Formats: sequence, structure tokens, C-alpha cells
Amino acid sequence: MNSKYMKVVNNLGTILNIDGSCMGDLVRTGFGGVIRNNLGTYIVGFSGFINNSHDILFAELTTLYKGLTLAVSLNFEEMVCYSDSPLTVNLINDDYSRYHVYAVLIQNIKDLLSAKNLSLRHSFREDNQCADFMAKLKASIDDVFTIH
Repeated sequence: MNSKYMKVVNNLGTILNIDGSCMGDLVRTGFGGVIRNNLGTYIVGFSGFINNSHDILFAELTTLYKGLTLAVSLNFEEMVCYSDSPLTVNLINDDYSRYHVYAVLIQNIKDLLSAKNLSLRHSFREDNQCADFMAKLKASIDDVFTIH
């Protein structure tokens, strides 16, 4: 992890990194994430497989929802979540059409973010490598949801 990113981690407290993955010739979709403390130390990770989906946006939104749900269940009061998907970040942080195909999932995510002091920001792919690993891990295994 580069020093610039560590400064951000130290200033913001608990971090949730998330990522979705669609890969392979027969497209397999997975998701994963990692929660770390203010020093960047691993607390908990999660990953899962999404059956019958080839939609990377759905994978990214599902990952965000699962990660936030896990964080809330573990009683994290403040957290910054990072995604390397600008589309996902914009759909959540900006106004969206209530007719969007994932409107219900988007609203559920917004509800989780507003229930606690949680926020969503964009990160570059290089700063999201651990979450990317978790997502690709589950894209190759059929476990629906695993906490590591």
C-alpha cells in the first residue's frame, strides 16, 4: 500500500474496500471485500458467488450491499467504503432514476449508508487489490457468501 493511501486510511478510520468481478469464457461473477482498521490492519473479509449473472454493475452493487450489511452487523459506527467502480459510486452518491433496473438495491444501499456514519468514495484499482482478489476468488468457487 503506498504512503499516500496510508495517510488517507489513518485520517479516516475504518475502511471497507469492495470489488465485483466477471471473468472467464463462461463468465463467472463474484464479489468480495475487506474491512481494515485505521492502521490498515485486516479485520474481516468476505466474498461470494453470484449465480446466473454476467452483469458487473450488479456485482459491484451486490458487493457494496453485502459489505455494508456486514459492517452494520459488526456495529461499525463510522466507515468509509471504497469502490473502484465510478458508475457504482455515482449511482449511490448522486440522484438516480427511480426506474433504474437496480433501483431497489440502490435504495437499500443508500438506507444503510444513512443509518450510520458511512460514506462511499471512488478508489483506483491499484488501491483495491485485496478486494479484487476476494472477488476473483469467489468467481471461481460456487460459495454464495463466506466471511473470512
